[in-house]
Amino acid sequence: MERLLSVDDAAKVLGTTPRFPRRLIAERRIRFVRVGRHVRIPEGELQDFINEGTVERMQLYPEG
Repeated sequence: MERLLSVDDAAKVLGTTPRFPRRLIAERRIRFVRVGRHVRIPEGELQDFINEGTVERMQLYPEG
């Protein structure tokens, strides 16, 4: 079973305030799980979100 992160834990991973992951959840931009009244974010989903937003560096000079 995949580890589930609280909103506060997700914010720490992202380096943001808890408001940002809450907004991602409210806008349905990230998958989440309801556990009773609590909301949890699967760790893998958070990693996917980070990977999708990663911009690779540009290569200024061609190799060779």
